Amino acid sequence: MPPFIPLSRRALLGLGLALGLCAVLPAQAETQLRIGYQKSSTLIALLKTRGTLEKALAAQDIRLSWHEFASGQPLLEALNVGNLDLSADVADTVPVFAQAAGARLAYFAQEAPSPAAQAILVAKDSPIRSLADLKGKKVVVTKAAGSHYLLLAALAKAGLKFSDIQPAYLTPADGRAAFENGKVDAWVTWEPFLSGAQRQLPTRTLADGDKLAAYQRYYLTSSSFAKENPQVLEVVFAELVKAGDWLRAHPQEAAKILAPLWGNLDPAIVEQANARRSYRVRPVQAESLAEQQKIADAFFAEGLLPKKVDARDVSIWQPQKTAAR
Repeated sequence: MPPFIPLSRRALLGLGLALGLCAVLPAQAETQLRIGYQKSSTLIALLKTRGTLEKALAAQDIRLSWHEFASGQPLLEALNVGNLDLSADVADTVPVFAQAAGARLAYFAQEAPSPAAQAILVAKDSPIRSLADLKGKKVVVTKAAGSHYLLLAALAKAGLKFSDIQPAYLTPADGRAAFENGKVDAWVTWEPFLSGAQRQLPTRTLADGDKLAAYQRYYLTSSSFAKENPQVLEVVFAELVKAGDWLRAHPQEAAKILAPLWGNLDPAIVEQANARRSYRVRPVQAESLAEQQKIADAFFAEGLLPKKVDARDVSIWQPQKTAAR
């Protein structure tokens, strides 16, 4: 037996403090996952409301905090400066602007194309019968949104330039008011504003995104978070896939959950709007960014972007446990 060596008073005090700290500190500190979203973030809204993502991440001692943003661009700005860890889905145009601003973001999921979720509306009795008839007409659109790209693509198909129309840049709510009051000739918008107008106003659809604009929505994180937390992204990706599957299998129940979150819309409007979105969550492939490049080129040509953007110059996280859909 080794000889007993008495501890000094200072050593005993230090040992006591150390043992006390061990008693009060948890074995593993809880990690916070900060998620940014918008009212239009359908699948994230379902995960938040139903509590399924919290349950799925509980095994990793991760606590979620939710941060709502009015639009996609400030959401990605917050992600870029480190105030968020993940971004819910944003329209395809938003990451293009983030790239132009020098953000180093990473794609970790996308929703398959939903071209019918955007459209150009005219009044039911409007003399405008073709895209070419938009020449000289006043068209309301939300600047730099996905609907803006749809308008550019539609005009190009008709052999028109953007300068051939009279654009009016308004938010969806103000755009609807201008359209409803007959102050503009056409309105380019997206869901659920599209279904709301179609069900409540005498309208006619001049064109939707079919063969013009695929309208894919993307989920993003920071490059560093994707590299350091692949196990978290695996869980989030899997839960998004499940949420999309659940929504398509339960359209009426999903509409009842989302209607109050979307400004107390009629659930029938929400259900119609959701029917035009794919909600099929899948991994991002480099080749699927081809339309991102078309958007970037079109916006640069119109002076909306300060510089050219290489849409493939981004980080892409790939799930390992979930097969491509």
